[in-house]
Amino acid sequence: MLLMPESLHAIRWNHLLSVYFLPLASAALVAMFVVWRLHREDLEELTTELKRTKGLAEQRERERDLAQEEVFRRLYEERELNKEKIQFQAKLAEYEKYAALAQLALGAAHEINNPLLGILSHLELELKASSDPERRTEIEQCISGAKRISATLKGLVNYARPGPLILSKLSLHRLVSDTFGFLENQPMLRGKQLENSVPTDLPHIRADANQLSQVLMNLLLNAAEATPEGGRISVSASKLTFIESVEIRVSDTGSGIPPDVLAHVFEPFFTTKRGKGTGLGLSISQAYVRSHNGDIRVDSVLKHGTTVTLTLPIRQDETDESRKEESEVVV
Repeated sequence: MLLMPESLHAIRWNHLLSVYFLPLASAALVAMFVVWRLHREDLEELTTELKRTKGLAEQRERERDLAQEEVFRRLYEERELNKEKIQFQAKLAEYEKYAALAQLALGAAHEINNPLLGILSHLELELKASSDPERRTEIEQCISGAKRISATLKGLVNYARPGPLILSKLSLHRLVSDTFGFLENQPMLRGKQLENSVPTDLPHIRADANQLSQVLMNLLLNAAEATPEGGRISVSASKLTFIESVEIRVSDTGSGIPPDVLAHVFEPFFTTKRGKGTGLGLSISQAYVRSHNGDIRVDSVLKHGTTVTLTLPIRQDETDESRKEESEVVV
């Protein structure tokens, strides 16, 4: 059977496809698959490496942040320690100064007070025996000066060695009312408004009524001297949150205290009242407050007034055998 030329051409083409092109195409496909597979593995490996590198970078960044925080924390702690060290050194120097002053005060009181009592007794006898007005005036001035020396010595002794606490259960509202009643006839309080803003339901505290009354009287008299006629002097109090303490505030609308003076108000013998007072009032008040494990501070704005704040614990540590206790308030 004879084949047509077209049929021969088709047979040859199919033979070429089966013999040459199909193996080449299969090889090309295999090569492409291998290349794709290698590329995919490289891509996965690269992705994994990128993730690992990114994680390592994030970890190092976290470590850097933690290191910076640690550095800042240590710098802050070092600064706070230096601040506490400076404060401690200042307090230590203050206590050493006050301890030396206490020893001096006790020695001076012992050496001066006994002869002074003899001088006062002699002056009083001279005053009774004298009829000359000028001589009597001179003797009265001497007696006044001797009594002032005696008061200064007494203040020194009270500052240097406060007496043992006689603890009692105190109503601060009643204590302030009684103190106001005791001072209401003082000439320097005339024309000035006194306010007792202490809540009646404030918790009672355990304290020495006599010492706390002296502190209040001293603060009120200081406020009266600084407050003009028509001004206001108030005493308020409140219980502090989260701690078993009360805060007592004595405020006035007086002239205020200059900043350069405010830094020295608790120093013994420091006074701006020339010819008046001994400069021991606030020092003794501070000693009394500290003997109650309390704190006292003064805040003042010039020409606007002053506030003295006492912070006292509601309960006292009664393990000290030198401390006595009474059951009721006595002012």
